[in-house]
Amino acid sequence: MAGYAVAIDQGTTSSRTVVFDGDLKVVAMAQQEFPQHFPRSGWVEHDAEDIWNTCVATAREAITKAGVDAKGIAAIGITNQRETTLVWDRETGKPIHRAIVWQDRRTADTCASLKAAGHEAQVTEKSGLLLDPYFSATKIAWLLDNVDGARSAAEQGKLAFGTVDSFLLWQLTGGKVHATDATNASRTMLYDIRNGTWDDELLELFRVPRALLPEVHDSAADFGMTDPYILGVAIPIAGIAGDQQAATVGQACFTPGMMKSTYGTGCFALLVTGDEAIASDNRLLTTIAYQLDGAPTYALEGSIFIAGAAVQWLRDGLGLIEDAAHAGPLANEADAHHDVYLVPAFAGLGAPHWDADARGAMYGLTRASGPAEFARAALESVCFQTRDLLEAMQRDWTGAHETVLRVDGGMVASDWTMQRLADILGATVDRPMIHETTALGAAYLAGMQTGLYPAPGEFARRWALERRFEPAMEAGERDRKYAGWQEAVQRTLSV
Repeated sequence: MAGYAVAIDQGTTSSRTVVFDGDLKVVAMAQQEFPQHFPRSGWVEHDAEDIWNTCVATAREAITKAGVDAKGIAAIGITNQRETTLVWDRETGKPIHRAIVWQDRRTADTCASLKAAGHEAQVTEKSGLLLDPYFSATKIAWLLDNVDGARSAAEQGKLAFGTVDSFLLWQLTGGKVHATDATNASRTMLYDIRNGTWDDELLELFRVPRALLPEVHDSAADFGMTDPYILGVAIPIAGIAGDQQAATVGQACFTPGMMKSTYGTGCFALLVTGDEAIASDNRLLTTIAYQLDGAPTYALEGSIFIAGAAVQWLRDGLGLIEDAAHAGPLANEADAHHDVYLVPAFAGLGAPHWDADARGAMYGLTRASGPAEFARAALESVCFQTRDLLEAMQRDWTGAHETVLRVDGGMVASDWTMQRLADILGATVDRPMIHETTALGAAYLAGMQTGLYPAPGEFARRWALERRFEPAMEAGERDRKYAGWQEAVQRTLSV
């Protein structure tokens, strides 16, 4: 049996490839950033050629760094920025337009009109999602309506839609395979997550021809073989999952009640609910965490728009720190009796508020407020927002109580932030040995499918803790601080 698995991790600002050995240890990694395009205010686009070229380049570089013969690679897994939308010509493989990125807000008016017409309940019941331009459906319709001839060509079956995973799979297989996995399908607003099918009523509502759509497979499945010219030999593609779902797998969250939170530019928290798709009463999303052997495992998801971006603001916007790693030590110098709150609604507020018109604000400033208080407020804002999500999950589902939070992403390297997170949540926070959990999840899915890696139970037993953070703050102080946060948020909301 070949001894390596390769994860292609295609993100919002960069593409990278990670090579794992048979023991799921990182052997080599390569990463390349690519340009962001902002043609108008609120519009965000990517050039599909940049996405494809950086994925191929990093795959070749990582495999070379690892010193691995491509014949020794058992499988490739793909994980990707979710919701980002591409439509391409089936004959040429060329996109008809730049990719419309998940952050793009150009279809906000369309979503508002559909919501005003009373369609959100139907959309949420079937897809588990809210009517928001974040998701793929209205982006597809925009492309078909705004690219000359696109709608007619789509109806004739000449075009293909895909999230980034589907586009990469098409390219990697030389145009032979048009497919996705259930986790990515569940982010399109077109997929019935309970019945496991593209939904005719949603397709009609969003005016998306069925002929555009990919086949939907398990997250670990036979997705085809790479064209030999790309990496020298044909390699099985055997795992696909959206980035947050791949991180859930990488954190071995296979038991209902387990929760992971990824702290990058934003924060995405997923609470596994098992074979039950819990409908949220608190404006969380219901999504597919992963699908194995035809059986979906569901999760509640909460999205925070600003997490690590708050630290970037301290560094680039205010010039208070030179490096992100300095934020924790600076926050530690803050006056413990001086409460300053940052509500980082720089791009609106995500779950559970979903207020796109809210804007950032600072509260509690005095003449004594300085860089240390600003740093603490920025880091604590991430902790408070996580508590917002956890409490919403606990209101939605009793299985969310007494949870342990597994964390990953760039911010988790800060001991100060992780300890404050445990303090504000009043819950245990576990940081794993392997921080590359998104790539790990994709590699594991692919390797499990091809026999390189063990079944989920054994993989979960191999999950290794690097450090556990237990709450040390007194309950009264925790609740007092959180009450101050809630007041600050209420003052910030636009309605």
